[in-house]
Amino acid sequence: MKVKRIVANIQSPNIAAAKAFYQGILGLDLLMDHGWLATYGSDQTMQTQLSIASEGGSGTPVPDLSIEVDDLDEALQHCEAAAITPEYGPVTEPWGVRRFYVRDPFDRLINILVHL
Repeated sequence: MKVKRIVANIQSPNIAAAKAFYQGILGLDLLMDHGWLATYGSDQTMQTQLSIASEGGSGTPVPDLSIEVDDLDEALQHCEAAAITPEYGPVTEPWGVRRFYVRDPFDRLINILVHL
Protein backbone atom coordinates (compact mmCIF):
# COMPACT_ATOMS: atom_id res chain seq x y z
CA MET A 1 0.00 0.00 0.00
CA LYS A 2 1.19 3.54 -0.81
CA VAL A 3 -0.18 6.84 0.40
CA LYS A 4 -1.36 8.74 -2.68
CA ARG A 5 -2.34 12.04 -1.12
CA ILE A 6 -2.64 13.84 2.20
CA VAL A 7 -5.35 16.49 2.46
CA ALA A 8 -5.40 19.14 5.17
CA ASN A 9 -8.96 19.88 6.31
CA ILE A 10 -9.87 23.16 8.02
CA GLN A 11 -13.30 23.41 9.64
CA SER A 12 -15.19 26.66 9.10
CA PRO A 13 -18.79 27.76 8.67
CA ASN A 14 -17.54 30.41 6.18
CA ILE A 15 -16.08 28.43 3.26
CA ALA A 16 -15.98 31.53 1.03
CA ALA A 17 -13.44 33.24 3.30
CA ALA A 18 -10.78 30.83 2.03
CA LYS A 19 -10.84 32.29 -1.48
CA ALA A 20 -9.12 35.60 -0.69
CA PHE A 21 -6.29 33.91 1.23
CA TYR A 22 -5.66 30.57 -0.44
CA GLN A 23 -6.50 31.65 -4.00
CA GLY A 24 -5.90 35.41 -3.91
CA ILE A 25 -2.73 35.53 -1.82
CA LEU A 26 -1.17 32.12 -2.37
CA GLY A 27 -2.37 31.60 -5.94
CA LEU A 28 -3.91 28.17 -5.47
CA ASP A 29 -6.58 27.05 -7.91
CA LEU A 30 -10.12 26.19 -6.83
CA LEU A 31 -10.20 22.49 -7.69
CA MET A 32 -13.57 21.55 -6.26
CA ASP A 33 -16.52 23.47 -4.80
CA HIS A 34 -19.49 21.62 -3.33
CA GLY A 35 -20.74 24.60 -1.33
CA TRP A 36 -20.02 22.87 1.97
CA LEU A 37 -16.43 22.06 0.86
CA ALA A 38 -13.98 24.04 -1.25
CA THR A 39 -10.68 22.41 -2.20
CA TYR A 40 -7.72 24.51 -3.32
CA GLY A 41 -4.62 23.10 -4.95
CA SER A 42 -2.12 23.21 -7.74
CA ASP A 43 -1.26 21.12 -10.76
CA GLN A 44 2.32 20.93 -9.49
CA THR A 45 3.63 17.53 -8.44
CA MET A 46 4.29 17.65 -4.70
CA GLN A 47 5.86 15.35 -2.17
CA THR A 48 3.64 13.74 0.43
CA GLN A 49 4.78 14.83 3.86
CA LEU A 50 3.38 14.81 7.37
CA SER A 51 5.31 16.56 10.15
CA ILE A 52 4.94 15.86 13.86
CA ALA A 53 6.54 18.57 16.00
CA SER A 54 6.94 19.69 19.60
CA GLU A 55 7.64 23.27 18.45
CA GLY A 56 7.80 25.22 15.22
CA GLY A 57 11.57 25.75 15.37
CA SER A 58 13.42 28.75 16.78
CA GLY A 59 11.07 28.63 19.78
CA THR A 60 7.94 29.33 17.70
CA PRO A 61 4.58 27.58 18.04
CA VAL A 62 3.87 24.65 15.74
CA PRO A 63 2.10 25.99 12.65
CA ASP A 64 -1.10 24.36 11.47
CA LEU A 65 0.13 24.29 7.86
CA SER A 66 3.47 24.83 6.16
CA ILE A 67 3.27 26.06 2.58
CA GLU A 68 6.40 26.15 0.47
CA VAL A 69 6.44 28.81 -2.26
CA ASP A 70 8.89 29.66 -5.02
CA ASP A 71 9.06 33.39 -4.17
CA LEU A 72 8.80 34.34 -0.50
CA ASP A 73 9.06 38.08 -1.18
CA GLU A 74 6.08 37.93 -3.52
CA ALA A 75 4.06 35.96 -0.94
CA LEU A 76 4.96 38.57 1.68
CA GLN A 77 3.90 41.39 -0.68
CA HIS A 78 0.53 39.69 -1.25
CA CYS A 79 0.03 39.40 2.51
CA GLU A 80 0.99 43.03 3.11
CA ALA A 81 -1.37 44.18 0.32
CA ALA A 82 -4.17 42.28 2.08
CA ALA A 83 -3.24 43.89 5.44
CA ILE A 84 -2.08 40.54 6.83
CA THR A 85 0.84 41.15 9.18
CA PRO A 86 3.34 38.35 9.83
CA GLU A 87 3.36 37.05 13.40
CA TYR A 88 6.93 35.82 12.92
CA GLY A 89 9.59 36.73 10.38
CA PRO A 90 10.47 36.90 7.64
CA VAL A 91 13.62 35.23 8.90
CA THR A 92 16.34 32.97 7.54
CA GLU A 93 16.54 29.87 9.74
CA PRO A 94 19.74 27.90 10.44
CA TRP A 95 18.26 24.75 8.81
CA GLY A 96 18.15 26.40 5.38
CA VAL A 97 14.73 27.98 4.97
CA ARG A 98 13.50 31.55 4.87
CA ARG A 99 9.97 31.91 6.26
CA PHE A 100 7.26 33.88 7.96
CA TYR A 101 4.09 33.00 9.88
CA VAL A 102 0.66 34.53 9.23
CA ARG A 103 -2.91 33.70 10.27
CA ASP A 104 -5.37 32.59 7.63
CA PRO A 105 -9.03 33.73 7.78
CA PHE A 106 -9.79 30.80 10.10
CA ASP A 107 -7.12 31.80 12.65
CA ARG A 108 -4.85 28.92 11.60
CA LEU A 109 -1.13 29.61 11.90
CA ILE A 110 0.44 29.28 8.44
CA ASN A 111 4.18 28.86 7.92
CA ILE A 112 5.04 30.24 4.46
CA LEU A 113 8.56 29.26 3.44
CA VAL A 114 11.13 28.87 0.72
CA HIS A 115 14.07 26.47 0.83
CA LEU A 116 17.39 28.21 0.25
